[in-house]
Amino acid sequence: RHAVCIFYLVLRALDTVEDDMTISLDVKVPMLQEFHSYLYQPEWKYMESKEKDRQVLEDFPTISMEFRNLSKVYQDVISDTCHKMGVGMAEFLEKKVDSEHEWDEYCHYVAGLVGIGLSRLFSASELEDPIVGQDTELANSMGLFLQKTNIIRDYLEDQLVGREFWPKEVWSRYAKKLSDLAKPENIDMAVQCLNELITNALHHVPDVLTYLSRLRNQSVFNFCAIPQVMAIATLAACYNNKQVFRGVVKIRKGQAVTLMMDATNIQAVKAIMYQYVEEIYQKIPSTDPSSNKTQQVIASIRAMSLPSGSKASHHHYSPIYLSCAMLLAALSWQYLSTISRATEEYVQAGEN
Repeated sequence: RHAVCIFYLVLRALDTVEDDMTISLDVKVPMLQEFHSYLYQPEWKYMESKEKDRQVLEDFPTISMEFRNLSKVYQDVISDTCHKMGVGMAEFLEKKVDSEHEWDEYCHYVAGLVGIGLSRLFSASELEDPIVGQDTELANSMGLFLQKTNIIRDYLEDQLVGREFWPKEVWSRYAKKLSDLAKPENIDMAVQCLNELITNALHHVPDVLTYLSRLRNQSVFNFCAIPQVMAIATLAACYNNKQVFRGVVKIRKGQAVTLMMDATNIQAVKAIMYQYVEEIYQKIPSTDPSSNKTQQVIASIRAMSLPSGSKASHHHYSPIYLSCAMLLAALSWQYLSTISRATEEYVQAGEN
């Protein structure tokens, strides 16, 4: 628990540097590249940030002290991940996300590495088998699925602050500038672009299901599964939805609580994935340029979700359990939305 919490705070601090548009590149680039070394500098902190999460930089000595109190095996994973992420972030500050390959590369640096780092922590703790930490491809897909969902959903928010993460190779087929997709007269092309990117993201779902099927510890499973089901629900809400270019698309709080309660085992997660890809399938326009690809990836997810050929039910709780779980979910909502970035971003339950 401590290792995961410190890992989160260290990366939250690193991400705050990357997100801060007020820090000049000549300061930001070396900061990102050297950030891992600050973990071993007891006095290092940064007081100039204007970001909402600047406290993690201003109080960094508290975080780095707790980091140095962790077992060396955890320190090594966190420091190594922080180093690779900082170098990757610095690289993409100075270049745009052009190709789909570069989109995967950027998402690897900012999220895939988180999935890999967490997996290494799970294995180092012996809560999970060594294979979980060793299979970096599956762990990377866990991160890519979440990050691509964020990027797709946050189109308008990113446009408003001058950030662009949609790959040019895709959006240039639909508009001359990425910002043009927000213009009412371009809405049909914008939605087609959106659907193509959602189709791209769905290709990670089979890896996600394989990864989750290997987990043995209940707490680790819940921790990993909840953001993934939030992501598929978010993509289903965004698919073929013009609102992505007009405002915020988010899943309802009640829907989020249900997902959190249900995603407790692999069969339940497969049933949830099946439910939401079916929802997407029903919305595929026959005229959509990506319709065949979308149908194909959904077919592959269906095949993995329902090996027995019949829909698994995830409504298997007794009324007393449901009552207790609903109460627990309500009581823990504020706590979860504070500590879990994934839950905060998918549910958008409001700022901390």
